[in-house]
Amino acid sequence: MMKKITALFALAVFIFTGCKKEKNEEIDTAYPEIVTTSSSFPQQCGVLTRGQTATIRATFSDNKELGAYSVDIHNNFDQHNHSTEISSCTFDAKKAPIKPFLFIQDYNIPAGSKRYEATAQISVPADIDPGDYHFMIRLTDKEGWQTIKGLSIKIQ
Repeated sequence: MMKKITALFALAVFIFTGCKKEKNEEIDTAYPEIVTTSSSFPQQCGVLTRGQTATIRATFSDNKELGAYSVDIHNNFDQHNHSTEISSCTFDAKKAPIKPFLFIQDYNIPAGSKRYEATAQISVPADIDPGDYHFMIRLTDKEGWQTIKGLSIKIQ
């Protein structure tokens, strides 16, 4: 009988101590932000020059913690659209790509950052097709929420 009581007591202690309520943590449901300022580069309808290196500048923020970002530059010779900007740009005539520029790069953000001033060097080859391109920034916070900024640019 004593063994049964001891076993029941041990079970009760296990149940009550094993089920401690954890401090209620607020669930992060906010998307990170890509902050556009006059010093951001490129801007909608901006220009990159073949054979030169451009310094990309963007400001990111999040309510809890930023994760990482990526830059994707690809041709828009068929005039498809995934711009996130209100203003539109003047496009060249549609054309078939011969040697289009394609740039896709991931970048880390220092752990614990709620705000980050991103800068990246992008070398634009001299021998690529000039014309209309998309410049996409994908920003992810630590929880996995993602914000995309799509700009229409020209490479000349």
